[in-house]
Amino acid sequence: MTRAPSGGTEAPPGRTARRAGWDGRCQAAGHRSRRGGLSTGGDEVSTSDSDDAGLRSFLADPAHLTLDLRTATARCVKALGLRHAVVYLVDLQQRHLVPQTAVAPSVPVDGSPAGWAYRTQSLRVEESGTGGGITAWFPLLDGAERLGVLALCETALTASSLTRGRALASLLAMVITSKRLYEDSFVRRTRTERMTLPAEMLRALLPPRTIGNGNVVSTAVLEPAYEIGGDAFDHALTETTLHVAVLDAMGHDLASGLTTTVSLAACRNARRTGADLPELVRSVDEALSSWLPDKFCTSVIAQLDLVTGVLRWANCGHPAPILIRDQRLVIDAMERDADPPMGMPSLLSPHARRTHEISLEPGDRVLMYTDGVVEARTREAKLLGLERFADYVIRATAGGELAPESLRRLIHSILAMQEGRLRDDATLLMFEWRPPS
Repeated sequence: MTRAPSGGTEAPPGRTARRAGWDGRCQAAGHRSRRGGLSTGGDEVSTSDSDDAGLRSFLADPAHLTLDLRTATARCVKALGLRHAVVYLVDLQQRHLVPQTAVAPSVPVDGSPAGWAYRTQSLRVEESGTGGGITAWFPLLDGAERLGVLALCETALTASSLTRGRALASLLAMVITSKRLYEDSFVRRTRTERMTLPAEMLRALLPPRTIGNGNVVSTAVLEPAYEIGGDAFDHALTETTLHVAVLDAMGHDLASGLTTTVSLAACRNARRTGADLPELVRSVDEALSSWLPDKFCTSVIAQLDLVTGVLRWANCGHPAPILIRDQRLVIDAMERDADPPMGMPSLLSPHARRTHEISLEPGDRVLMYTDGVVEARTREAKLLGLERFADYVIRATAGGELAPESLRRLIHSILAMQEGRLRDDATLLMFEWRPPS
């Protein structure tokens, strides 16, 4: 039986958690015992400064920049005076944690100590079910983005080894973020299906699932993960503003993917030149009209002032965003008459585009989505509809979870209702304004 310390997670500072043996996952990964700086045989041994010197030497050597992840992990573990560690990355749909640096089975995100560390972004400690060793699960984070977890396997844990484990997790997260941009091995190991060409094209353009700073966090999911055609999301931060967008192009083929690609590029190009919201939307209209005059794209594009909480948005033929305050849906808070979709339809309209504005309160969450979400069907073959969808949102966000975890649970609930297959692309983007008190 596995067991965690009371409080579920972390060994208290200054107290040594003593066990005699190894975690089964570490044995499967071929761990060999080594002394130096950790408790052995139940006696605590202090870690010498030479371990820090080893890490400094490793980082100062330019050769480490070209090491593969497995070798880099092993050398960092040795330099820090630790025993053994395994990197797990989450799959595309956030259902499994897949080992990257050892031969070991995948671990489910739901119902496992490793998954608990991933879901809560917190340390989790467990005893081995075979042999009595200790495994500490550290979340791997790239800023606000959840990459996976790090399993640190020890016979005993001390405050020092936990601190070094956190340092190792931070260092490896940076290594992974850098290498996965050009090493396809990360992509292959975290996919469970073959991806279609339109989906491959759009996935290459999407930002990280989650971004954030001390004032805000924005997170998004997109399904079906391997067959998307016209849906996309975008979010980015400046010193003062969160920029977000959800897009849905006409059709479900490569042409719709091209429409979304042009829209995303035009949106980013205008944003990066300092364009205000009306000018930004106009840039997308003109780009689609020039390059794809027979195509159009619906969208909600928004800008949140991180200091004041003022949210400005434009609705281009898209479902209205949902405002969640105090874990309750604020009915019609952001319901406005929509303007025409982006592209040629807007240029033919006699009316200028409108910009809407609302003041958020600390802790407010705003959910943006595409119509594929509310057009999903229940098991009784009925449309999900906005009312049922709102109920799903409230239940998914009512547990006090972090925004990325709430959104992960929400999309999985919708997929389960659809028996894992959606009739249309479904994109969800949720951001939470949480300024310092």
